[in-house]
Amino acid sequence: MPQEPSHRPIAKRLRQFAKNMRHEPTDAEAAMWRLLRDRRLSTFKFRRLVPFKHYILDFVCFEKRLVIEIDGGQHAELRHDAVRDAALASEGFAIARYWNNDVLQQPTSVLEDILAKLAGR
Repeated sequence: MPQEPSHRPIAKRLRQFAKNMRHEPTDAEAAMWRLLRDRRLSTFKFRRLVPFKHYILDFVCFEKRLVIEIDGGQHAELRHDAVRDAALASEGFAIARYWNNDVLQQPTSVLEDILAKLAGR
């Protein structure tokens, strides 16, 4: 069973930014965290707003190496997301992206999709 990667030095600025983001989540991030926290999704442990390398991951299950990203309209076609996804894939992570609207309006469908992705890893 893959474990959480060994601790790597994270820039102090990035850690502080992630910490600040945890205190001011978007509505969709807050809703998703209520569904994932405390092993509520089939006992899988998720962490939120985790600094990893020079990125901040919205939600991550290190056991299954699955990253969940909750995106708004600003992510519609960003090249940065593709570069980030490739960097995470090179570390063995799969990335699942969901729109804010889907998380807020269809949470059951989103959770079912996440469970399917977890089962496939």
